[in-house]
Amino acid sequence: MRSTDGRLRPARTVAAAATLVVLFVVAPAHLAGGDHTSEGALRGAVRGAFAGFWGSGGGELTPAMRRIADYWLRYHLAKAVIAAVLLAVLVPLGVRLWRMYVGAPRRRLLLGGVLVTGLALAALVLVMANLQGAAAPFASLLPLLVDTPPDAPLAAVLSDVRQQLTGVVHAHQAPSPALARMIDDYALYHWVIAVIAAVVAAGLLSVGVVLWRRRGPSGPARRVLAAHAVLFAVVALALAVVVAANVGTALDPDPAFAAFIDGGW
Repeated sequence: MRSTDGRLRPARTVAAAATLVVLFVVAPAHLAGGDHTSEGALRGAVRGAFAGFWGSGGGELTPAMRRIADYWLRYHLAKAVIAAVLLAVLVPLGVRLWRMYVGAPRRRLLLGGVLVTGLALAALVLVMANLQGAAAPFASLLPLLVDTPPDAPLAAVLSDVRQQLTGVVHAHQAPSPALARMIDDYALYHWVIAVIAAVVAAGLLSVGVVLWRRRGPSGPARRVLAAHAVLFAVVALALAVVVAANVGTALDPDPAFAAFIDGGW
């Protein structure tokens, strides 16, 4: 009976992970509420609300823009929570598979361990990205303004935004309150991911050091622990690059934001 339970437990965990993946895709929009059931509907709502926000001239979000930003915050929080639960499921599953591989090295266990480890890292990235979106929802909505060709009214608004940005970047003019809000949120967006990436990098590096010290003299256990230690160190290094790039952008957001707006339609 124990061996049967041992075989069933990973299968149940895999089923739970698959369910969470499906929920990650389909559930957040419903959990967040609102009427934005598709990307096209959300894009249209954002563009209409943004035109009103820009036309108001103020730095405070208009009620329409605030409603969408609040929805986007809830949406990203839902995705972050689901991704975090998925990560919590995948980590022990990966540990179990690698322990099974160490006890009886087999190709299917090796492939399973590699796959679960990769999925766990992907889930970690999803947690990070969605926490970033939840922390700066207005900034994370801005790409919807420039990712497809705008209609005539929005094109006129974006032209005004670009003209003001040119003055800010090249002539050091003071931005309007609306533009200042956009730039500040853009900087916040980059500060958030810089802090998150720094924390995660430190955590992975610490775990990697522990695994390296425990790798043992020889055998499958040494190879598994050493491989994970190196993997975590490489990921931590990549995250350090992310930290540096985002800190640089956050410290001087004007040129980066201008390039972002100019890079769209």
